[in-house]
Amino acid sequence: MLTILGFAMIATFLVLIMMKKMSPIAALVLIPALFCVFVGKGAKLGDYVIEGVTSLAPTAAMLMFAIVYFGVMIDVGLFDPVVRGILKFAKADPMRIVVGTAILAAIVSLDGDGSTTFMITVSAMYPLYKRMKMSLVVMTGVAAMANGVMNTLPWGGPTARAATALKLDASDIFVPMIPALAVGLLGVFVLSYVLGIRERKRLGTLTLEEVLEPAESETVLVGAGTGTSGTSGTSGTGKSAAGTGGTGASDADDAADELRRFQVLDPNRPTLRPRLYWFNALLTVVLLTCMIMEWLPIPVLFLLGAALALTVNFPHIPDQKARLAAHADNVLNVSGMVFAAAVFTGVLQGTGMVDHMARWMVDVIPEGMGPHMALVTGVLSLPLTYFMSNDGFYFGVLPVLAEAGAAHGVTPLEMARASLVGQPLHMSSPLVPAVYVLVGMAKVEFGDHTKFVVKWAALTSLIILGAGILFGII
Repeated sequence: MLTILGFAMIATFLVLIMMKKMSPIAALVLIPALFCVFVGKGAKLGDYVIEGVTSLAPTAAMLMFAIVYFGVMIDVGLFDPVVRGILKFAKADPMRIVVGTAILAAIVSLDGDGSTTFMITVSAMYPLYKRMKMSLVVMTGVAAMANGVMNTLPWGGPTARAATALKLDASDIFVPMIPALAVGLLGVFVLSYVLGIRERKRLGTLTLEEVLEPAESETVLVGAGTGTSGTSGTSGTGKSAAGTGGTGASDADDAADELRRFQVLDPNRPTLRPRLYWFNALLTVVLLTCMIMEWLPIPVLFLLGAALALTVNFPHIPDQKARLAAHADNVLNVSGMVFAAAVFTGVLQGTGMVDHMARWMVDVIPEGMGPHMALVTGVLSLPLTYFMSNDGFYFGVLPVLAEAGAAHGVTPLEMARASLVGQPLHMSSPLVPAVYVLVGMAKVEFGDHTKFVVKWAALTSLIILGAGILFGII
């Protein structure tokens, strides 16, 4: 019964948010509360919620201060060169912009933290997508998939969990998986190219004048661009910002020049701190190094980093208050979503639904699939890491699957490697706090992101699984 109710609760949540019948925050709170009553444990709802909030409180604190920290870094101009470099590469071409999104997300993901990756990627790419009138779900989908592949780094979380659960060395799990993961990342780049070509075709009639129209006030990084001379001199020439048609390449270069001239980060915004650029760069490097080396808990690192960044860059209290107020909207949206998700996970785990769901999944595996348990684990990692937290999957389900595999001669190392293939899909799970940073900063509905990304993320996961089997890794 608990198994059926668990799947029903998750399905109800996904259907309602994808159909936009409820907001994610409302659905994350009300649906589990209702199902908790159905289970007959409504009296313990308070305990489950408190347990869930307690477990996710450090994550919420990390996100709050991380948003403030990176918001300040954006304000003072730390990422201006990154945006200009991407703009130079993109040349006003939607295909290059989407590929650039995947590359940027993959590079930034080296720090092992999804929230950080999404904040930097969206901050850099959002203005370009808005200016080009490109699909924002393409941006969120590509960023989530690239981060999902890179999330398998030993310091990213899943590999360490698998190693801990099966008492293995993380390097023994990860290093042999590198070829398969490289194929998966290549698959993300190819997919971003295809999606970019599709965007280029959709925007084929876009003119340079349309690209250069004034930005909406909600853009985070791009200046308003006051200059207009030369932006309308396209009469009869049919210039295309997408770079298509007979003179597309030269037109794209012209568009890129105009964009660099009028659309790059406002060099006159009052929050810029050019004299402190190297201090801010060093502070960010030190912060990420401490995070990777785990010298202090991540929430503490971002709390200290945000306080130091504010104090040094904005020594006057009114300026500090203004920066905090400027980023309060993102902080409230993301932290609110995390605490709402705590209700969902608290009920799912507290009522025992997640345990019953895991045991049911294991029990339905046919006896004849025993020798192929690594393949089964790889396939199961897609839905299971999507419908439950990484902790629930790696500490609750993987040991059971590994025990079943061991009875048929499948080594724990193979099982651990196979368990990683579902991470590209996992990073868009409603149970992952970082995804709310992604959709919140990109101003994308979670349901729209889910509808777009699930099929492509599942395909990426299957590519990794197929490559692992082909290379004899799994």
